[in-house]
Amino acid sequence: MTPQDRATRVGETMFSADVAARETMGIELVSVAPGRAVMRMAVQPLHLNGHQICHGGFIFTLADTTFAYACNSYNKNAVAAGCSIEFLKPGHQGDVLTCEGLEQTLQGRHGIYDMKVTNQKGEVVAMFRGKSAQIPGHVFPEEVGA
Repeated sequence: MTPQDRATRVGETMFSADVAARETMGIELVSVAPGRAVMRMAVQPLHLNGHQICHGGFIFTLADTTFAYACNSYNKNAVAAGCSIEFLKPGHQGDVLTCEGLEQTLQGRHGIYDMKVTNQKGEVVAMFRGKSAQIPGHVFPEEVGA
């Protein structure tokens, strides 16, 4: 299995079980590659806060979800060990937010990943940095030596 095949299968496996992203949030999986992921979410009325802009928690969840797919892309279970987010521009109803996640470094069990959330105009809405920690297990079972 190639690294890209593995990453694709990780994405498909995780997304099929990710009720929160798929059904609750309306997040779409665009792509997964080794150390990378892209996800998308259209801002709907349920995402709006009292200021009628996208609630920061929903933007955070889009970024955190993208982070999860990027850091699990090697089929080694990984969880967040820490993260931070900077909100730079509001999201509005009807906006389509795309989050691109990219591994910056992976050493031993820990990785650092950057997520950039943009709107359909290419404007940066938020930047998120996450630290991952690998834990025992795999997203899907692999044959020994695969």
